[in-house]
Amino acid sequence: MENEKSKGQILEEKLLSKPKSLGEIENTLLEQSREFCEGYKEFLSHKTEREIVDYVVPMLEKKGYKEFRHGTEYVAGDKVYMVNRGKTLIMVTVGRRGISEGARIGVSHIDSPRLDFKPNPLFESMGMAYFKTHYYGGIKKYQWFAIPLSLHGVVCLKDGSTVKISIGEKEDEPRFCVTDLLPHLAQNQMKKPMAEALEGEQMNILAGCWTYPDDKVSEKVKLNVMSIMHEKYGITESDFLSAELCAVPSCKPMDLGFDGSMIIGYGQDDRVCAYSNLMAEIDTKDQEYTTITVFADKEETGSDGNTGMRSTFFRDFLEDFVSVYGAESRHVLQKSVCLSCDVNAAVDPAFPEVFEMNNCSFLNRGPVVSKYTGSRGKYSTNDASAETMGFLRRILDENKIPWQVGELGKVDIGGGGTIASEISVHNLDTVDMGVPVLSMHAPMEVVSKADVYMLYKAISAFYASAYVKD
Repeated sequence: MENEKSKGQILEEKLLSKPKSLGEIENTLLEQSREFCEGYKEFLSHKTEREIVDYVVPMLEKKGYKEFRHGTEYVAGDKVYMVNRGKTLIMVTVGRRGISEGARIGVSHIDSPRLDFKPNPLFESMGMAYFKTHYYGGIKKYQWFAIPLSLHGVVCLKDGSTVKISIGEKEDEPRFCVTDLLPHLAQNQMKKPMAEALEGEQMNILAGCWTYPDDKVSEKVKLNVMSIMHEKYGITESDFLSAELCAVPSCKPMDLGFDGSMIIGYGQDDRVCAYSNLMAEIDTKDQEYTTITVFADKEETGSDGNTGMRSTFFRDFLEDFVSVYGAESRHVLQKSVCLSCDVNAAVDPAFPEVFEMNNCSFLNRGPVVSKYTGSRGKYSTNDASAETMGFLRRILDENKIPWQVGELGKVDIGGGGTIASEISVHNLDTVDMGVPVLSMHAPMEVVSKADVYMLYKAISAFYASAYVKD
């Protein structure tokens, strides 16, 4: 009799939800996740949007993708891609149904917070050479002081050629850093509010301190640094005017914890979702609806510019793609559904006061679906409809994929935006789904391997779904 459930217990199981850790649901899931995440760590080691695109395109071609050609009529099973200015990427797998019936769309961004070089970056002061920077995206400035940095980017030379730069990722290469003030002399600094203690103009990257051997030169250290760069890359100081250079943490992505269940690394917002999205796209085959996977740029600074989602590159591609079939992009978008694959904040026990525990995401509970984003009164939000939430819920539940919901902190404390608000303006049903992240926007962020793997499974189920959108 003691083992019999009471009426209340039966009703509780039927009516109430009790979230569980992925480990409680399926303890062997970690082994599958580890294998999947080895590829993710390799992907994550490419640290700028240009490097990600350069890495992914050969991978796509090995998997049978062809470069998109305007005016070509593709058939079910065909896989194509298009690169926009080296920083954004669109991938397509053609489905059995005509494109006029809609598509399954997944969008992630591949840019991350960093320190961009200013147009005239190199200067000498007190016997040391530095690069001036302008931080990119939302950061806590103090986290970027006194950590090893590597330099990445491209420089367009006077003759029109382009040089790719990556310094500080290999063991035998130098690193760089922004120096900090020692605590012995920082009494006044430490009395200031965190937002004021360190200023953007102090974020200068130390580049060298050795002099060029010529007494007739006024800036010997600066010249020495420039002569080294010229010898290796053919760069003169004026070439910085036509360059895109940045500094990022030089540390490689690594397993975290005794159990190896997590990954710590730079740029996981939003490359963790981009990788899951990529692998779901590559693995898609023989599906009903055409899948369209987009890697976008500039999300961390508002999605502006011709490589951000506010530009027309996505809409232009779609018009070119569907016109051969006699369809119009606006009609295709009306019948499509889009996953804005972006991360959310995982609850951190060190800072519980900023989270509303009934509506936040936790590590190891699977992908987090965010019905809406924005801040305070839902400003700058995409607020997915009940029908769109129901559509995704049905897919996840029927494929037995554990998932959770999440907001970005308490109403009057948190807030933030994603690409979703830039996508839904095309009259496209859109909802956010991604991975919960600890230490988001810090130089090194933390995710659960099982969450990454389950996001891949969730996107794969979405792409494979044959459900007709209401």
